[in-house]
Amino acid sequence: MIEYEILGEPVAQGRPRASTVNGYVQMIDPTKSRNYKEYVRLVASQYALSEPLEGPLKIRVNVYRPLLKNFSKKKAAAAEAGLLRPTTKPDIDNLVKGVKDACNKVLWRDDSQVVELKASKFYSSRPRVEIRVEMLIT
Repeated sequence: MIEYEILGEPVAQGRPRASTVNGYVQMIDPTKSRNYKEYVRLVASQYALSEPLEGPLKIRVNVYRPLLKNFSKKKAAAAEAGLLRPTTKPDIDNLVKGVKDACNKVLWRDDSQVVELKASKFYSSRPRVEIRVEMLIT
C-alpha cells in the first residue's frame, strides 16, 4: 500500500487544445494542468517503489478544496467537519484524472490498471489531495 498527500489547492485536468505542427495534429495540455501534473509526479516519485506497480489497483482519492471566503464561522465549522461538501465545479472526475495521469510510470505502469476507484471532495482550511493505492490480489 502507498499513501501520501499532495499539499496545495487541487487543480482539475483542463481540456487539451489541438493545434497543427507541420501538418500533424498535436494535443496541448493547458499550462496550469501540465504544471500541476509535474508537481504531483514529483511528490509521487518520493513514495514510488523501485519498479512501478503491476496488476489491478484500488485507489482512494480525497480532494480537500479551500474554504470559501464568504463562509460564516458556522458554515466553515460544518465544512471542516465534513458536513458541508463542495457541489460546485470542478467535477471530481477531472480532479482525479490529473492525479492518475501524473502517477503513470511513477507509481504504476498505466492508469488502466485502476479497477476500483473511490473519490470524494471536501472543504478544508488546508487544501490538499490524499491518495491511497492498494494492489488487489488476483
